Amino acid sequence: MNKLNKIKVIFAFFLTISSFFAYSQSNVFKVTLDAGHGDHDFGAVYSGRIEKNIALAIVLKVGKILEQSPNVNVIYTRKTDVFVDLVERANIANRANSNIFVSIHCNANKNTAADGTETYVMGLSKVASNLEAAKKENSVITLEKDYKRKYEGFDPNSPESMIGMTLMQEEYLDNSISLASKIEDNFERLGKKIRHGGVKQAPFMVLHKAYMPRVLVETGFVSNPTEGNILNSEEGQDDIAKAIAEAILSYKREYFGSGAQEVVEAKPVKDTSTPKKVTPPPTKNTPKGTFFKVQLIASIKNTPLEPKNFKGLKNVTMVFENNMYKYFYQETSNYEAAKKYLEEAKDKGYGAAFLVATKDGEKISIQDAIK
Repeated sequence: MNKLNKIKVIFAFFLTISSFFAYSQSNVFKVTLDAGHGDHDFGAVYSGRIEKNIALAIVLKVGKILEQSPNVNVIYTRKTDVFVDLVERANIANRANSNIFVSIHCNANKNTAADGTETYVMGLSKVASNLEAAKKENSVITLEKDYKRKYEGFDPNSPESMIGMTLMQEEYLDNSISLASKIEDNFERLGKKIRHGGVKQAPFMVLHKAYMPRVLVETGFVSNPTEGNILNSEEGQDDIAKAIAEAILSYKREYFGSGAQEVVEAKPVKDTSTPKKVTPPPTKNTPKGTFFKVQLIASIKNTPLEPKNFKGLKNVTMVFENNMYKYFYQETSNYEAAKKYLEEAKDKGYGAAFLVATKDGEKISIQDAIK
């Protein structure tokens, strides 16, 4: 074999190897898990119940379950009691090209009777309670060195500053809501209270810089003696970890295929409801023209289109897409009217609602629709 042929053989060999690794990596589902707070940032502390420790314990348990499943790669923003800047947490996920980012926290309130879970997606919300939650978590940046320079003058105490954060609202939003909905569904099956109903939207800095579907989970209130003690217990953390891990694996199956048999440690989250066969609704003739409508929620549940099921909102429609039911409020060709409908939906408690636009039945960006 002459020298040229040898080079060709070697080149072909490395090409084959690189293709193999590219194929293998493309089948790996990457999850970045973020345990809130750490080190000198304790988070919420009530009667020995410390948020940074509980969040880390839950994250490690979620990761342990996920690591048992083939083709799942878990990346941690921290595995020990260390402090990680908010922007660096997102950067860790970005550098790993993660498929999803899940940040885990505990809640607290001066009213020690407050309880329940909340799951957030990134978005610009004017709902006071959502902004308050974001302000509390975003205040962590003041513990970072040179935070004013690093975050370009961002003020975590200013609602205007939070609302003014630039981002592509629609990018990854459907997928983020889908993942958040699965987490809340599993919490509900555990008997956990879902505060104010439905996935919420708020401008969390830790989610803002992560370029993938991302959610922030408030697993419960450490300020509530009963719920706080459950969060601080091994059994309580196990239950929450299983609920979150199963939701992540369900999301993986839906959007990335099941691959080899997945494993969920111990017993999976129980679903006591009667299984229902998912049947897509019949398609209707699509009207021509450009229209705006408000997407309220995306869920795996098929909910009857009655006002009582949507906080009194009328004219709610539904589309079955990508194995999910998407619920919409109103439809208009007038952008200003659409914005008013969006405010109505948010006032009713749909903090994660957002506008979508279609042209001749095909989804387009809001910017193109306005043009």
